Amino acid sequence: MDPNAEKIVEPLRQSVKEQGDLVRKLKDENAPEIDVHKAVNELKARKKRLEDKILDLAPKSETIDRVKLEDLLKRRFFYDQSFAIYGGVTGLYDFGPMGCAIKSNFLHEWRKHFVLEEQMLEVDCVMLTPEPVLKASGHVDRFADYMVKDTVNGECFRADHLIKAHLEKISSDKKASQQLKDECETITTQLDGMTLAEMTAILRKFNMKSPVTNNELTDPIPFNLMFQTSIGPAGNIKGFLRPETAQGIFVNFKRLLEFNQGRLPFAAAQIGNSFRNEISPRSGLIRVREFTMAEIEHFVDANDKSHPKFTDVADVEVALYSACNQMDGKSPEKRRIGDAIKDRTIANETLAYFMARIYLFLTKMGADPNKFRFRQHLGNEMAHYACDCWDAEMKTSYGWVECVGCADRSAYDLTQHTKATGVRLVAEKRLKEPKNVHVTECQPERSLIGKTFKNDAKKLVAHLATLDETQVAQLEADLALNGATTLTVDEQQFKVTREMIVVKRYEKTVHVEEFVPAVIEPSFGIGRCIYAIFEHNFRIREGDEQRTYLAMPPIIAPYKCSVLPLSANDDFRSFTRQLSVALTQLGVSHRVDDGAGSIGRRYARTDEIAIPFGITVDFDSLKQPHSATLRERDSMLQIRAPIDELPTIVKDLAEGRRTWNDVVAAFPRFEQQESTAGKTEE
Repeated sequence: MDPNAEKIVEPLRQSVKEQGDLVRKLKDENAPEIDVHKAVNELKARKKRLEDKILDLAPKSETIDRVKLEDLLKRRFFYDQSFAIYGGVTGLYDFGPMGCAIKSNFLHEWRKHFVLEEQMLEVDCVMLTPEPVLKASGHVDRFADYMVKDTVNGECFRADHLIKAHLEKISSDKKASQQLKDECETITTQLDGMTLAEMTAILRKFNMKSPVTNNELTDPIPFNLMFQTSIGPAGNIKGFLRPETAQGIFVNFKRLLEFNQGRLPFAAAQIGNSFRNEISPRSGLIRVREFTMAEIEHFVDANDKSHPKFTDVADVEVALYSACNQMDGKSPEKRRIGDAIKDRTIANETLAYFMARIYLFLTKMGADPNKFRFRQHLGNEMAHYACDCWDAEMKTSYGWVECVGCADRSAYDLTQHTKATGVRLVAEKRLKEPKNVHVTECQPERSLIGKTFKNDAKKLVAHLATLDETQVAQLEADLALNGATTLTVDEQQFKVTREMIVVKRYEKTVHVEEFVPAVIEPSFGIGRCIYAIFEHNFRIREGDEQRTYLAMPPIIAPYKCSVLPLSANDDFRSFTRQLSVALTQLGVSHRVDDGAGSIGRRYARTDEIAIPFGITVDFDSLKQPHSATLRERDSMLQIRAPIDELPTIVKDLAEGRRTWNDVVAAFPRFEQQESTAGKTEE
């Protein structure tokens, strides 16, 4: 950062550090939870002010003209709002030909980089998910945002967004006092951690109304973000469109483990669409209601999270924004992954390995390393079961955007599904020496239970199978004392008598030990990744502000090459067709542009849609030996090469086997048409 800018933010850094020290002190002293909560919210507020100021002070060269970028993306139909001719639906987008090709290329390379190289097991699970699955995972009870409604017309607003917009409007009023502005800013930065009661109090204090109609608003209420549906014609099976792809992998863990011959560690992967019924979607592809995810669930022994290939990535350097740095008001630090493991900044090798692999993949796809960081979740941000969690964030015109989550989820998911179903989702490891263990188990009298509870008997039997030794002993004691007891399973009560259950105790020798695997989960939001890459590769030609283009790497570009006849001359057609056929046979995606306009205009058209190379058939191509020019998009340099060789050259360039510098060194540079007058570019 510029020294003058650093002087401006230094007081803000110090303010964050002071609050971070207070949070640490309160936690060390086991202070009341409410005090810690308030201190953490204030820490977030100060951290937000610091990050906003740093973004404001960023050099102009680091910013992009979002209006021009979005104009290009819409005009060339990379993507656009779904059902636009009907007025569109907020939060839903269709990918056009160019966007679809880029997304396809991104996912193809994702499979190569992760699934193939790491020998993962790929699955494709259904999107419709029965309620019990998402009840067990916690989504039914906890996957919610707060919402308010217009009391007259029922229009809904996300509470935190409405509060933020209202307070920003107050702060922008010239008549507002500095004290009021400071209060509004503090509230705005604390919204993420606010409770339902706190949000309600703020709505009433500032007498907030509907921003559209000025009608009264209801108090905030929790709104579950999942799309609910019914499965089957009778509508008896309640279900949801999945909010993530991960649960399909967890419920198939047993089959995947069998397929992998019972060995750990192993990873399963899935690419597919997920759905979240956002109250107020915004920011284009950043927050939408239907989106593609690519998720990996790496199953590992919780007592051994080392990774056999960790040394391959130990020297990779990434920007780490650790929890300590955030609490101390410091900037992210460029660190070797190996060093971050040595000093325990990252919890374990497997998590660190995937972080490095995520960085290598996204930078290969076109992410700018200088606009990329891993931010560690603060303690209060992580789910209660998580051991460590880092977000791969990319800097955009919307600020730092989370594109990939990389979390150590411990054994939570498999444990929850085991409890819900009675199916033991466990792995085994061989003991060094056999050992004798005492076994206490609950054996149900199935015939009596079946007669008594009929269709619900299976649910009770599954529950009894999940009881541990302590629970079995307690059940035995209750039955011995009272002759009967009541068990609650999924909010349903079962009156169990002494005759229905037999408790057996015995000793057995075991050679293996069962354990519930822990899970390391990299989770990619594909739309967010692609949008950030669009921003990182958006360019304006020097000296011509109207000429914009996308400098995306060939590996992700929608077409690898364009074929452009210099004019509509009939003599060029055979060469254009020859090149197109050869490129197709080599599997090189390409676009023939023989439309209207000068060659300069057509170069500009292909640059806009990120085509990295262009073959031009000109009048010199008619001469023996037949040749054509090859142009590189970013530098606009051209070489001349034999027509027969050009398709192979383009294929090698697109697949990274040759660089443009290699090609320039091997073939003569081309400056202008030798047989015609005029420039090749406008």
